[in-house]
Amino acid sequence: MMHLKIIKNEAEHQLALEALLTLMDGNPTEGSAEADQLDVLSLLIERYEEENFPVDLPGPIEAIRFRMEQQGLTQKDMVPYFGSAARVSEVLNGKRQLSVNMMRQLNKKLGIPAEVLLHEAGAELPVATDKWDQSVLKAMLERNYFDGFGGQLSELKEYATEWTKRFADLVPGIPRTEPALLRTTAHQRCNNKQVDELALWAWQIRVQQKAAAEPLSNPYQPGVINLDFMRRLAGESWAESGPIRARELLNHHGIHLIVEPHLPKTYLDGAVMLDARGRPIIALTLRHDRVDNFWFTLMHELAHVALHLDGTKVFIDDLDSNNEVDSIESEADALASEALIPTEEWIRALILAEADIFDLAQNLHISPAIVAGRQRKESGNYRKFTKLIGKDQVRCQFHI
Repeated sequence: MMHLKIIKNEAEHQLALEALLTLMDGNPTEGSAEADQLDVLSLLIERYEEENFPVDLPGPIEAIRFRMEQQGLTQKDMVPYFGSAARVSEVLNGKRQLSVNMMRQLNKKLGIPAEVLLHEAGAELPVATDKWDQSVLKAMLERNYFDGFGGQLSELKEYATEWTKRFADLVPGIPRTEPALLRTTAHQRCNNKQVDELALWAWQIRVQQKAAAEPLSNPYQPGVINLDFMRRLAGESWAESGPIRARELLNHHGIHLIVEPHLPKTYLDGAVMLDARGRPIIALTLRHDRVDNFWFTLMHELAHVALHLDGTKVFIDDLDSNNEVDSIESEADALASEALIPTEEWIRALILAEADIFDLAQNLHISPAIVAGRQRKESGNYRKFTKLIGKDQVRCQFHI
C-alpha cells in the first residue's frame, strides 16, 4: 500500500496521478484496501487541482446568453429583468453594465449564480434593503450628491445601489451608519410620521462630507461646551449676522456647524455626530427659516454635545414632534432654554406686548426673536409676535 499524504507541488501531483491510474487499472473490489486508497487519492488530487487550477468563471453576458438559449428565451422575454428592450440590447452587446437590481432579478428568476454575475468567485449580492424613494433620489440628484453622474433620474433609480455606495465612499474613514443599522446607532426624536431611513442615512453622509471638506484650525477640547459657553454664544444673536458669527466661534473651538437642507421624508431639524477625527458636528437643516428656530435648535444640539455625546450614537432631532420625549431630550431642551433665557429672568418677565420682548432681549443681550419664540411656544399662541421671530432671515446667510 502506497503512503498517502497531502499533495504540495506539481511533482507530487504527477506521482499521485500515476498512482491513481495504476489503482484504477487494478479494478479493485469495493470495500477493499485498494478501493479505499483509490477514493482517498482521488480526493487529494481533486483538492490540489481546485486550489491550483481553478476553473474560470463564465462572464455574466455569456451566462445570460447560455441561460436564454437553454430556456428558449428571446430578447423580448428579458425585458422584465432589464427594464426595457433598449437596455436588453445594450446589456447583451456589452454597452451597459448590469445593475445590482438586474443581477438580483437574474439570480432570483433565472438562477444565475451571484458569483457569475459579479464575476468573482464566492461573491454574494448585497442584501436587498436599498429601495430608494424616487423623491429622495430626485432631491439628491438636484443637490449634486452624485459627483460624476450625468444621467437622468430613471438611470439613477436603476443604478441607485451603485451610485449611493460610491457617494458614501467619497470620504474614507468617516464613522457612518449603514442604513439597516440606523435605528440601533442613533438616538432619534421624531414624530409619528414614517421616516425614510435611507434618506436620513444619505443626509448624514452628506453632512460628514461637508465637514471633511471644512478645515478647522484648532482641535476640539472635550468639556468646552457648558452653560457659560452657550450663553456667550447666545449673545451673538444680538447681531443680524449672529448665525454666521456663531459658526465662526464654534469653528474656533474645533466644532463644525454644517447647514444641509433636509431630504424628503426625514422631518429633520438638526443632528449631532462626530467626524473622523472625533470632533463634534452640529448639523442644521433650517427646515424652518426663522431666527428663533435657528437659535433654539443650535442650543439643543449643543446641549447634546455637553451632556450626551460619547461617540457611540448620533443624535437626530425633529423638534416639531409633540410626542412625549425621553429624559435625554428633556435634558437637552432644559439646557437649551436655560442658555438662551435664564429661568429666573423668564419667571420675572411679563411678556404682554412687543415692548416687553425688546426690553428682555436688551437686558439679556439676545435677539428679540428668541424671546418672541419662547413666548409663542409656552403660550401655545403662534399667531402672536409673528413679525418678531425673524422669518426668512437665516437661510440667506448660509446661501441656501
